[in-house]
Amino acid sequence: MSKRHELSKKHLIINFLKLPNRKPLWQIFYEIIYLTITYGLLPNHYFGRYLFKKEVSNIKDFLPAKILQKIKPFFNDQLVDEVLENKLYYNLFYSQFSIPLPKILMYNHRNLFVIGSKAYKINTPSEFLEILSELMKANSLDSIFIKCTYWTYGGDSIYKFFAHQLVSEQTKIKALYGELVSSGYLFQETIEQHPTMNALNPSCLNTIRMDTFTDSDGVIEVMSAYLRISVRNSHVDNISSGGCLVKIDLETGRLHADGYLGFRFDVGVPITEHPITKMQFGTFAIPQFDKVKELVLNAASYMPGLRLIGWDIGIGVSGPILIEGNSDYDNTSNDFVSGGFLSNKVFLKAWNEYK
Repeated sequence: MSKRHELSKKHLIINFLKLPNRKPLWQIFYEIIYLTITYGLLPNHYFGRYLFKKEVSNIKDFLPAKILQKIKPFFNDQLVDEVLENKLYYNLFYSQFSIPLPKILMYNHRNLFVIGSKAYKINTPSEFLEILSELMKANSLDSIFIKCTYWTYGGDSIYKFFAHQLVSEQTKIKALYGELVSSGYLFQETIEQHPTMNALNPSCLNTIRMDTFTDSDGVIEVMSAYLRISVRNSHVDNISSGGCLVKIDLETGRLHADGYLGFRFDVGVPITEHPITKMQFGTFAIPQFDKVKELVLNAASYMPGLRLIGWDIGIGVSGPILIEGNSDYDNTSNDFVSGGFLSNKVFLKAWNEYK
């Protein structure tokens, strides 16, 4: 499938006006004014979280992004957030607790590349291609993931290469060298996805975003969860990269019937099946979902200084794998799948403490 393009402003307006289930324009205008007065700022989330739909009556339960952004640093101590935001530190920290993680084969800081206990100074694109080829051959890899170590967002700075590309696309791989040595990257083994998840979408590791809150007594609870799915044969599933978001029922692990691509792509019109595999979302259940919840609750317990965390989990052949945790995660989508955070019982505990 070709890359899904954002709608132009003209087509956004036209498609929006044609929506059969939108509220009348006078009501939309009134609600925007009401929320502006209520929060003291322009409610940019009104369209992004589809509050214009007739069935959405609890518009005040959804919080603007600026307010959600302020809540995270209130609960997360900046002295320790580097443990999650630096993906190398994250792996080193959680590996001591026998938590399933993606395997790191190599990492670099600028032109120093480390494999095991040995560091190699790589000075040219040709040397980089050589060490990458040797790494994949030594580990019998068909593919490898390359991910920026520091503060990534929305699928940026994530690359996947297959073994055959080391021969057929050497120019492309060599061109990546300049970016890699300007920062730090992790070289990870590709996770073999659970066959049930492959049936939904085999093009990438479809990850669950699940957030947890630790209250002032140390009680940890899951707040919300949704599945991110690539709908265009991409190696990343992020919504900002053209992926799809589907809410997960926290009790059963089943997907809701509707998936959303984001207002810029769908103007609020959901899709009910994967466009390539044709799997109906409403018939699909996440395998080993109880173990997913157990995994994030366990991981959160080792991080007392960070009380509000967004976790990314993949389902491997042998079970859930904790891809990463984020103390500064984008919680606007969690607000959306909760039907408004102020209607979420767990979030209300955080909200009342924050206020």
